[in-house]
Amino acid sequence: MLIDQDRGRAAIVEQSLQDAGHEVVARLASVERLAQEVEIHQPDVVIIDIESPDRDALENMSVVSRDNPRPIVLFSEEDSEESIARAIKAGVSAYVTDGMRAERVRPIVDVAVARFREFQALRAELDATRSQLEDRKLIEKAKGLLMKHRNVDEAQAYQAMRKMAMDRNQRLVETARNVIAIFDLVGDDGI
Repeated sequence: MLIDQDRGRAAIVEQSLQDAGHEVVARLASVERLAQEVEIHQPDVVIIDIESPDRDALENMSVVSRDNPRPIVLFSEEDSEESIARAIKAGVSAYVTDGMRAERVRPIVDVAVARFREFQALRAELDATRSQLEDRKLIEKAKGLLMKHRNVDEAQAYQAMRKMAMDRNQRLVETARNVIAIFDLVGDDGI
């Protein structure tokens, strides 16, 4: 997807992309409906040429990054650190300040795509790690409740939960959630 107010420049960049084997699925004059257009056209990459990204433009990019993430390449005349930082925070994969030239678009897009994929992999790894940590916390809490109320040691509490999980064909974390829910229902001191 290519967004540029300058139709002549957009046509040149589009031709350059086509010459490099890419297809431009949509060409827009503004970022006003960016999220909706990305949803409709499902581009692999969004290339935006804008004089200076204002708050609304950055918000539109942020919505795309949150709801329909994909590499965003932003060409801008604005080169302040603050503008660049806001754009990166909005999900821009590459921010280029010295103008859009047809011969530079393909290598910049390639770098942006690689950077985006790396970022997505890191985000997925972070999400998985957070999930594992949350699961571990639940299992530890359930073990602690069993240890306290059944007067057993940690190994025995863990073994009891493991047996419950296997008997019910559940993941250990689901059994831990059930144990915690039962103690919450009857009150921590009720058993």
